[in-house]
Amino acid sequence: MREVAIIGAGMTKFGRSEIGLIELMSEASIRALDDASLGDLRVDAVYVPNMGAARLNRQTAIASALVDRLNLFPAMAEAVENGPASGASAVKNGFQAIASGMADLVLVTGGERMRAVNNLEATDFVASLSHPQAEYIYGVTLPALAGMFTRLYMERYGVTARHLALVAVKNHANALDNPYAHIQQRITLEGILTAPEAVVNNPYIADPLRLYDCCPVSDGAASLVLASREIAEKLGRPVVRIAGIGQATDTHAVHERPDPTELTAVRLAAQKAFGMAGITPQDIDVAELHDAFTILEIAESEEAGFFRKGEGHVAVEEGVTSRTGTLPINPSGGLKAKGHPVGATGVAQLVELTWQLRGEAGERQVEGAKSAFACNFGGFGNNVVATVLRRED
Repeated sequence: MREVAIIGAGMTKFGRSEIGLIELMSEASIRALDDASLGDLRVDAVYVPNMGAARLNRQTAIASALVDRLNLFPAMAEAVENGPASGASAVKNGFQAIASGMADLVLVTGGERMRAVNNLEATDFVASLSHPQAEYIYGVTLPALAGMFTRLYMERYGVTARHLALVAVKNHANALDNPYAHIQQRITLEGILTAPEAVVNNPYIADPLRLYDCCPVSDGAASLVLASREIAEKLGRPVVRIAGIGQATDTHAVHERPDPTELTAVRLAAQKAFGMAGITPQDIDVAELHDAFTILEIAESEEAGFFRKGEGHVAVEEGVTSRTGTLPINPSGGLKAKGHPVGATGVAQLVELTWQLRGEAGERQVEGAKSAFACNFGGFGNNVVATVLRRED
């Protein structure tokens, strides 16, 4: 199996886009291609992760459309849909194409224009990934599932509203230094939790989750150029190697799990990724975790093996996961503040980690980072992709 490197990375600012989906993805793609400096080399395959183009934007065949817009003929092209884990799934497909020898250069560009519809429609669109007979038909939404999960976690492990708010405060602070972030707003514990105005400014969305515990609805695109290690070295690019990828699934209906507080697919995907990379969670210098809700950053940090079960919230309180802590988590601002354009999210996590490993993250740079981990969380933990990146000089 050939080694695979990321040689180009680019993204758009997340938030509200005034341009179309293909234009948005083209912008991110061009930035990644320019970063890769391919010269006369041609892209062999294009993978486009996306969840909602057909429903939200009335557009299908988006992979073919992107190839046409970028004049990348005759590259192979296909769209990848795996809910919120679409991005990392598409990167996995690109990795497999290069590792197998089927391709030498691959472009992975994820994008979403979720703000083309109102928030109610966007919420319903995302909820459609829940179990159709056991959940969706009864009005289950992702915030509802997250709220029930959070309540169970609080009762079992002593997580409090303050711990959740600490995650939000940390990630909002990180996003202030990320020019691509959707929400660039400093928040404080008092302002969102204890001040009298918190009742109005930070209302409950799905008890015990409040507004600032939930990610925004975002537009945006992110792009990576993958290459064989031989091409990466020939081009003189910094070698950020995809050292490990793991994927695992769990029951579609959350209530069918033996213990709903366990995110088994996260744990198994992480174990596979670390096993392929030949390292342990203790070797990771920086991580991007899928914090669509603040509780998920805490729970995923435990299932990935960074902290023992029930101790992730303690690590947040002690500053371990801050940008200057021993394990910085979500220096980009995470989904919580950077934003969550579903198809782009998993790619954007790896864009951020590529910049971190190359020392190109600016004010939010984690010093000396050599190994990185990403968790892209599909459904409510029913399809998860974990990725380990390594900088090799």
